[in-house]
Amino acid sequence: MSSSAEDPLLDQIGPALSRLRRRTPASGRDLSRNLVLNVVADAPGEMTVGGLAAEMGVVQPVASRTVAACIADGLLRRAASQADGRRTVLELTERGEVERTRFAAEQRAAFEDITAAWSPEDRARFARLLVRYATDAAAWSRRRGSDGE
Repeated sequence: MSSSAEDPLLDQIGPALSRLRRRTPASGRDLSRNLVLNVVADAPGEMTVGGLAAEMGVVQPVASRTVAACIADGLLRRAASQADGRRTVLELTERGEVERTRFAAEQRAAFEDITAAWSPEDRARFARLLVRYATDAAAWSRRRGSDGE
C-alpha cells in the first residue's frame, strides 16, 4: 500500500506512460513494427498471429495486417511450428533482427539525450527500474491471461 502522500504521484503514472509512448523517436508505423519485432523475439516459445494479437492487445485482423506488412518488408517470415506442423508461427528474419537493433539504438540515443542532465546514478537507477517494470508487467499480463480474464 502507498502512503497518502504518494497517491497523487501514483495517479500520474498512467498519463506519464501514455506520454512516453507518444514521444518515442519513431513514426507510428515504426512503433508498430518495433512492437511486433520485440514481441516475436521475446516470446518464451513459438509466436502465432493470434498470440501476437493477444500480446499487443489488438484484434487478430489488426495483427494480421501488421504481420503481412512486416513479411512484405522482409522483417518476419512464417514457418511451420516445431511442436505442431499444422500451425504457422512467426520468426524474425536477419533483416528483422537488424531493424530491431536499429530501433533499440534509436531508443537508447533518445534516452541518453532526454536524461543528459541527470546524474549517472539517476539514469542507471531509472533504467533498471524501467526494465524491471516492463519485465514484471509482462509476467502480470501472462498471469491475467492464464486466469481467464
